Amino acid sequence: MNAIRTAPMTLFLLGPFLACVWLGVRRTLLVGCAAAALGLALGLSLGLGQSQGQGALSTGEFGVGYGGLLAGCALAPYAAARRTALRRACTEAREAARGTQQLILRPLSRELAGTHVCTRYHCAAPRSAIGGDLYDTAVTPYGLRVLVGDVRGHGVEALRLTAATVAAFRELAYTAPDLPALVTDLDKRLTPELEAEDFVTAVLAEFAPGEVRLVNCGHPAPLRAGRRVELLEPFAPVTPLGLAPDPRQYRVRLAPGDRLLLYTDGLTEARSPEGVPFPLLPEATLALREPLPDDALDSLYGRLVAHTGARPVDDLALVLCQPSDAPAPVPAAASHSHPSGRD
Repeated sequence: MNAIRTAPMTLFLLGPFLACVWLGVRRTLLVGCAAAALGLALGLSLGLGQSQGQGALSTGEFGVGYGGLLAGCALAPYAAARRTALRRACTEAREAARGTQQLILRPLSRELAGTHVCTRYHCAAPRSAIGGDLYDTAVTPYGLRVLVGDVRGHGVEALRLTAATVAAFRELAYTAPDLPALVTDLDKRLTPELEAEDFVTAVLAEFAPGEVRLVNCGHPAPLRAGRRVELLEPFAPVTPLGLAPDPRQYRVRLAPGDRLLLYTDGLTEARSPEGVPFPLLPEATLALREPLPDDALDSLYGRLVAHTGARPVDDLALVLCQPSDAPAPVPAAASHSHPSGRD
């Protein structure tokens, strides 16, 4: 009989427990009140059904069970309030991170020092929008300089390193006399900010009349679209920022109407559901036929999504640079190229 009196109290606790997990404070409180009322009604019914004078309400077993039920009903709204506050704090943190990243990765589609620069950033986690890809531009006394990079990792720590990298570039890009010096200064500035296994891959471009100068620190090779579409691989590999790079600059000629695409590994590492890599050169050849740079980047991303069948699992930054003194090219072929600067 004692088990019959106390066991339903445990069952009544399920209501407040589930309510504090799924509902707000007010509804959880209502569920708790209902559970307490049901527990009291059970005790009254047991008391009326007994033939002896001592009712169930005065038994020690019922008192323990009902006291536990009341305690659970009282704690459930507090748990619901804590859960709601935690969810609100997480949402505010994500919104703050999103706002910070939007300030860091300023969208561009404008002419800078004679070159039209168009950018796109696609985050693999749209709710948080916190990734490690980055880009920035600076119109310096040495010409337009462009940075595209990728911080190892994701989340708030990657956002911190992204901000540090962009801030360092914005400060140092105007004073370093050339790209190798700029890379050396960036590495010195960032190394104290990095943990033992952290690094930043980066490619830096400096535009001059008829050419672009490049330093690639462990980053995917830029792509030039003109008479043909080709990857501009560096002569010698250079380690990423944070790993003591020995920067090597190489120069590539840009004919009137040529375009230079800088991107992160979200483009090169994308896979179809069957595991087939994204065919960068053929798809870029088709996408970069679009006359407007904005349309070209949108077409390239659309082709990427069509290949993967869903939103890519990695972040992606795209920067398309085109000299603004000539019409857009119509690429005719795709090939791999080792840049020689003589076209």
